[in-house]
Amino acid sequence: MWAELAPIGRHPGSGGYRRHAWTRADADCRTWFREQAEARGLTYETDRNGNQWAWLGDPLAGDAVVTGSHLDSVPDGGAFDGPLGVVSSFAALDELRRRGAEFSRPLAVTNFGDEEGARFGLACVGSRLSAGQLTKEKAYELRDADGTTLPRAMEAAGHDPDAIGADPERLARIGAFVELHVEQGRALDLSGDRVGIASAIWPHGRWRFDFRGEANHAGTTRLVDRRDPMLTYAATVLAARTEAALAGAVATFGKVSVEPNGVNAIPSLVRGWLDARAADQATLDTVVTAVEKAARERADRDGTDLDTVRESFTPVVEFEHALRDELDRILGGSVPVLGTGAGHDAGILSAAVPTAMLFVRNPTGVSHSPREFAAEDDCVAGVLALADVLEGLACR
Repeated sequence: MWAELAPIGRHPGSGGYRRHAWTRADADCRTWFREQAEARGLTYETDRNGNQWAWLGDPLAGDAVVTGSHLDSVPDGGAFDGPLGVVSSFAALDELRRRGAEFSRPLAVTNFGDEEGARFGLACVGSRLSAGQLTKEKAYELRDADGTTLPRAMEAAGHDPDAIGADPERLARIGAFVELHVEQGRALDLSGDRVGIASAIWPHGRWRFDFRGEANHAGTTRLVDRRDPMLTYAATVLAARTEAALAGAVATFGKVSVEPNGVNAIPSLVRGWLDARAADQATLDTVVTAVEKAARERADRDGTDLDTVRESFTPVVEFEHALRDELDRILGGSVPVLGTGAGHDAGILSAAVPTAMLFVRNPTGVSHSPREFAAEDDCVAGVLALADVLEGLACR
């Protein structure tokens, strides 16, 4: 399975993956998922929001155990973030069949669409739509860098955008959702463990900062006469690093667009996106408020204007303790429990469905990069742990 997925959407120059939502690479990944489902005799379906499902047992029976993740990527992302969870889910099902497991609950493997938000700027679109956390109206407003709207992209890929929206009936059929994911950090590497259980997802969000100034000639405009929003933006990037370090949080400007974007032109607009995360809500609020305050103070000095928009936000997610404790019991009580600053579909679904997560060791801690890696024996350990969990939940 891993070898079949490996070439899909891989950029020959960077070596990273560009599996963005509703593109050809995404379609190829979706075809791969369907073929895996059909090869195992599973009932395949695509829901109203484009999420894929492969069912063992009656999809309508209720109290199902669901596992899976996503197959899309960030720009030039790594091979493991998302796909490891989907591949491991099919492999865990294979392992349970090898064991002769007898299922007492329906089981499903899923691929949630547009988890990374690389194309339209909002993470977890597929699960947000299903959970009612993203309305159809707001979804229709999403555009990519070329101006293509989400519904147009979906339609071009063969999916009916008129159907999208909350899907409470489907979520009501799920008794538990367990997502396996490569760890995006080094906690397991430092502890020497191959597999961990998630305790919580830090609150996190994305804020857009629009710095507006005055376009002018870079060679003839005196420094004192300039209203250069790039200066304001640069100072704000440094302020984000400073405020995050003081608070024990993380804050990153990882995306920027410039107008008119000429080498010899002072910009009229610099638009930067802030990603901020912290262990608790109060700390996150403190960091974002401090960054915005610093940006406005610098804008006053530079003669520029600033508008800010919170484009997305996910509050702290405490995974259901009963399910988390059950995973710990099934795995023998010796698996470390750790929090994470990364968002996941499991976090979005947690408001409607009991959810839990397993992490697989990442020896470098690198993620969202072609250098992302997990050793094969650790991946196998993840598959076996997931198989044990699914057996404990769905075969009792």
